[in-house]
Amino acid sequence: MLAVKTLTNNLTTYRRSLRLMGDKFEISVVGNDPLLADEQIDIAINEINRVEKLLSAFSEDSHINQINRNAGIEPVKANAEIFRLIDRALQISELTHGAFDITYFTGTGYTGDDAALAENADVKIAPSPVMLTNYKNVVVDAAKQTVFLKEKGMRIGFGANSKGYAADRAKYILQMNGVSSGVINAGGDLLTWGTQANQKPWTVAAADPEQRKQPFAHLDISNMAFATSVNAEKYASISNKKFVSVMAAKKGFPVSEITSVSIISPTAELSDAMASPLINIGVNAGLYLINQLNQIACIIIDDQNRIYTSKDVSI
Repeated sequence: MLAVKTLTNNLTTYRRSLRLMGDKFEISVVGNDPLLADEQIDIAINEINRVEKLLSAFSEDSHINQINRNAGIEPVKANAEIFRLIDRALQISELTHGAFDITYFTGTGYTGDDAALAENADVKIAPSPVMLTNYKNVVVDAAKQTVFLKEKGMRIGFGANSKGYAADRAKYILQMNGVSSGVINAGGDLLTWGTQANQKPWTVAAADPEQRKQPFAHLDISNMAFATSVNAEKYASISNKKFVSVMAAKKGFPVSEITSVSIISPTAELSDAMASPLINIGVNAGLYLINQLNQIACIIIDDQNRIYTSKDVSI
């Protein structure tokens, strides 16, 4: 069911909210034909579902599963889209000195965040699986378009940037179908293009009304992606017990200095991938890193509610 926002100059913002990729998505398009808007949103949803299937590690015939299954054995030829995504992920890992890393280790039988569970009497965990992940052990060959995971038990996954990539692809498909303005809201991470129905720029609050109380609610994010990572403890329940499962990358201790990081960049994939690493890097190092880069900015809020911005942000 489409939700319709105010009509201005014969233009209307048509919105639809639904659950995709395990999270709440809201797709908004600006236009003057509700039937066409409905069709366009369907096309975007189909593209997001395609990306989810492409990046799944659960399907036996998926490219990601084939790469993971051959860890420590042999290189696997990847399809062009996945190869480019992996290559970009490795570049971000290099840029963040490993704070962003698509690799994880399954030697314990756990995967992803669960592999970082603390040792306890009921659940036996191998020593420091956090330390056994390393993006440098992913070997890509551009000429052959192959990917090789050097260590047995290594895996790659795209939980940190898959929603951003899906949003980018949905935006691209919508633009190819004549949508000149819109928003993809992927669980609070925003990707905008064009202008609002009233011809004003997209702001954080206009793209996501739930963020109206944020100090940067009126920040102009037109034709940009805005992603936020929050330093919230995440728990996994095993044997009716809870264990902290979010730790500082490569260090293995809880992070407490930064409350949230928001990244503004041209693509949702990049914003999505860069937000969490800055929590681990810290305020000063994070600001220094962002200030060295072109077309990317950040807003950091620490645990004392102090706000820090990179050089190109004014709030």
